[in-house]
Amino acid sequence: MVRDRWLNLNGLWEYTVRPRQVELEKWARADGQILVPFSITSALSGVMSQVDERNRLWYRRSFSIPDDWRNGRVLLHFGAVDWEASVRVNGELACLHRGGYTPFSCDISPYLVDGNSQELVVSVWDPTDSGYQPRGKQVRNPRGIWYTPTTGIWQTVWIEPVPKTYIRSIRLTPDLAQDSLFLEVVSTPEGQSTTVQARVKIEGEVVVETTGSIGDRIQLLIPDPNLWSPSSPFLYDLEVSLLGNGETIDTVESYFGMREIGVEKDTEGIPRLFLNGEPIFQYGLLDQGFWPDGIYTAPTDEALRYDIEVTKKLGFNMIRKHVKIEPGRWYYWADRLGVMVWQDMPSGDEYIGRNDPDLQRSAQSAHQFESELKEIIDALYNHPSIVMWVPFNEGWGQFDTGRIAQWIKNYDPSRLVNPASGWVDREVGDIHDVHSYPGPDAPPIGPFRAGVLGEFGGLGLPVKGHTWQSEDNWGYRSFESVSELTDAYLQLLEKLKLLIERQGLAAAVYTQTTDVEVEVNGMMTYDREIIKMDESRIKEANQFLYSVAGSR
Repeated sequence: MVRDRWLNLNGLWEYTVRPRQVELEKWARADGQILVPFSITSALSGVMSQVDERNRLWYRRSFSIPDDWRNGRVLLHFGAVDWEASVRVNGELACLHRGGYTPFSCDISPYLVDGNSQELVVSVWDPTDSGYQPRGKQVRNPRGIWYTPTTGIWQTVWIEPVPKTYIRSIRLTPDLAQDSLFLEVVSTPEGQSTTVQARVKIEGEVVVETTGSIGDRIQLLIPDPNLWSPSSPFLYDLEVSLLGNGETIDTVESYFGMREIGVEKDTEGIPRLFLNGEPIFQYGLLDQGFWPDGIYTAPTDEALRYDIEVTKKLGFNMIRKHVKIEPGRWYYWADRLGVMVWQDMPSGDEYIGRNDPDLQRSAQSAHQFESELKEIIDALYNHPSIVMWVPFNEGWGQFDTGRIAQWIKNYDPSRLVNPASGWVDREVGDIHDVHSYPGPDAPPIGPFRAGVLGEFGGLGLPVKGHTWQSEDNWGYRSFESVSELTDAYLQLLEKLKLLIERQGLAAAVYTQTTDVEVEVNGMMTYDREIIKMDESRIKEANQFLYSVAGSR
């Protein structure tokens, strides 16, 4: 959804914290300045303090609209705001959004005033772990495997001009059986008489061009498609335009990958994971997506890319993005660099035990979960790197498991559904997932679902000078040197090989990419300065797993 013109609103904003029930009709006094897009809890924000559920965080800044933007509409975009955001432009309510992980937009055209200066005020309320909303590992009292919360704006804020009739969204679905990409376009306002023109390009050259109508499922035939995979992450460029009365009304640029993920039986009748019709053992890292200086927000785009590059360099082909959603740029790099992604839904509400029935969530809690789940799938749908949705983790907030799994599969049949990673299996979905620390272990071979090890390992090594705190750091098991840690990891992989060969294990996820706060189970230190194992030995052992599994 790239257009030519846009304006970034990141930077220093005024902020103030007031009791939740106090409504600031007029902006009076600021507590100081905050650097957007970093959460108020982070060092990079310049504030580094928590805002609890009794208070509300207010932001304010002014901005200008170029004169040539006033002929159409002006959209205000937020990458993510945790959790409830109320947006006012020049004193008027432009939009209200609940959900800490998904992008949202406001058409602010009706609220713009004459002159150069426009006022933007955002108020945020975030109950963190005192509420039922999806929140992941955020808690008000960080400890062990629970981390510093994020409150407020934590992704980029920006504005862009669009025509009065514009492309609101595109949905891209590859279909290898038909050598096709299916394109669905939504425009605003709806019901306008416009034509969609789509052009597929390779290195700037148009290779496919077709037209269709808004609301149709437009088929683009891709001759002899180049397939996307971790070993060859080929991406096509895509240009989508709205045409009316012989003229181009609006144009966006995008990209897509041609790939297909599924569960099929191997030659011995064991269900395995297949990518593009070929068996592939998926081996990845549990990736929490936390940063010592930015908490939920990486300090730079290069930092986002670096974590994925190291994952690939160490011989992994997959990442399980754990109970967190990243900015779109993270998935862009996953697409470009070639890594498969298991995408968790951020967890929330209460737990169930291993032998308990599904949670009975309140109507409010269930509605919020399902609303945010749909927004997340919509926001990330076009990324070829994402091959699996994981709605529940270790019984946390797990409710109506069969219904939720089936809804996801119906809404996005192009991907696998892993309904419950660890603990509470309900014999539904595409995957049977177990956790074992340090492990490894495997679920019993079933007739239809692939068996995976959703978490294992967690081997710890605190590196002096590179820890969140000087003492009392935590790991499932702790070691004292790089060689000890590496040897222990390789011993786990020897056991993993047997599970692949003898118990049909189709995938595994090692905990974890980096240390996170007091948890020192990472392949890297929390500051990303040190890789804590012998890189060459790790890469060689990881890659050997693929040959054991007979996959590419």
